[in-house]
Amino acid sequence: MIGKLRGLIDTIDEDGMIVDVGGVGYLVSASARTLRALPRTGEMVSLHIETQVREDSIRLFGFLTTAERDWFRLLQSVQGVGAKVALGILGALPGDALAAAIARQDKATMARAPGVGPKLAARLVLELKDKTPAGSAADMGLSEAPLTGLPKVAEDAVLALTGLGYARAQAAAAVMKAQGALGPEAATSALIRAGLKALAQ
Repeated sequence: MIGKLRGLIDTIDEDGMIVDVGGVGYLVSASARTLRALPRTGEMVSLHIETQVREDSIRLFGFLTTAERDWFRLLQSVQGVGAKVALGILGALPGDALAAAIARQDKATMARAPGVGPKLAARLVLELKDKTPAGSAADMGLSEAPLTGLPKVAEDAVLALTGLGYARAQAAAAVMKAQGALGPEAATSALIRAGLKALAQ
């Protein structure tokens, strides 16, 4: 089993890449988000690999972070989600948005991903409610950019919770849940208190 590859990017297309490792080219599939974050052709890349062995094929899936790989594995634990759909979800939703959609049971957001219809979106948010990978959102962002789509008070609350040692994915989900309950006008301090309460459950 291959768990990691480090080599030169030979080619990149819409579905994946070829990584040259010591003269051997490995065909690696990846999400659109990972493909956009790759270095240029000819440059070095290090990928966490998920190897899937079937009767008629061996496929490699590459991720820049262990968190995205963990999400990939977790998404496929839901009936009806294969590798292609999992990559589509990861390409459409950054880690914080994915964690928040699950925490809020937000089927509409989940259904934005290619290959995810209303029924599958409902199954995803239901079955993954208590299974979000710890620390996933921070690593899946592939940068230190602020949480996308969150008001400043919510971002500040998430930062406060991560400062207390909580994983960013957990903090984001807790704050989004708190904001949903308290309303958009809730102050940062109120979101922090409600977030702590949710995290303690």
